[in-house]
Amino acid sequence: MPEMPEVQGLADFLRTKLLPGDAPPARVAEVEVLSFAVLKTAAVPLEALQSGPVTAVERRGKYLIITAGEAHLVMHLAKAGWLRWSEALKPGKLRPGKGRMALRVRFASPEADGDEPGFDLTEAGTKKSLAVYLVRDPGEVPGIARLGPEAFDVGFQAFAALVAGHRGQIKGLLRDQSVIAGIGNAYSDEILHAAHLSPFANASRLHPEEVERLYQAMRAVLESANENAAGRPAAELKDSKRRALRVHARTGELCPVCGDTVREVSFADSSLQYCPACQTGGKLLADRRMSRLLK
Repeated sequence: MPEMPEVQGLADFLRTKLLPGDAPPARVAEVEVLSFAVLKTAAVPLEALQSGPVTAVERRGKYLIITAGEAHLVMHLAKAGWLRWSEALKPGKLRPGKGRMALRVRFASPEADGDEPGFDLTEAGTKKSLAVYLVRDPGEVPGIARLGPEAFDVGFQAFAALVAGHRGQIKGLLRDQSVIAGIGNAYSDEILHAAHLSPFANASRLHPEEVERLYQAMRAVLESANENAAGRPAAELKDSKRRALRVHARTGELCPVCGDTVREVSFADSSLQYCPACQTGGKLLADRRMSRLLK
């Protein structure tokens, strides 16, 4: 799933294409909805995006927002969605179908020399969760309205209060978008590994030094990921993320810190990875839903 660093990378990349600075901004020429399930609101007509030039490309949490004309195109890539940019989309309309294509946006750009640049939103797999909203105000999107503060906007004292007030496991707190926006399954694994904490540690029972360690790990992991994503084209962001991960999606590989084997806990529709030596004192987590430390 694309998380804050990758979505920020996409926003930065699109900004260079749509708001080049040394040329007039691009304009939305056409929006093709190829999977009707992807469009979650019809309160604003698609034509509202064509009423004026692109004025902003932003990120909030894991949402990507393009502002054009009188509307905001808000995109959440969910677990398996992605954005593919093309400097010259093929002419002609696409046929809606059951494949990976969900949405196509064409732009008219003075710098395009007659070609139509644009992007496709695609989604792999059979479970379709990718969501697109067309709104007058991004706050109309329910997920955005529920967002907590961005990770880098949370000071240590506020973070410590959030941790102390959370009665569940620490991994759940990191992933809760209403608590801290932008962190998902992958970076929560990476943060907990860097902090030497079990994903199933009870948040409210962490010692002050563990909370401090967790806070510093959160900032360090996300800063590194942001630096890794900065300046990369959209086509490179997913692979660069995978290469930089230390434990997430590396089940069976050796931990780069201690050399122990990275282990996995599987759930119905997701999994997490951790290093026993670094995070659980060598104990293995039971690989089942509602896992507990093996005794």
